[in-house]
Amino acid sequence: MNKNKLYFVMAERKISCQEMCDRLHMSRSAFYRKVNGISEFTQSEIQAIVDILQLKSPMGIFFDEEVS
Repeated sequence: MNKNKLYFVMAERKISCQEMCDRLHMSRSAFYRKVNGISEFTQSEIQAIVDILQLKSPMGIFFDEEVS
């Protein structure tokens, strides 16, 4: 989980943490626990974030990009 990249993309798209939490139907504390690696995002939450941020893929934020 690359939280800095997540926050960067959220800022680029002008989506606040509160708006993200509202759209995910998640408390801010739960969101912060997941962003900080205390607990994990579910597959459906990752897909929802990808959709909200209009990303092509979760790679780079949720998963390391493979280097060949």
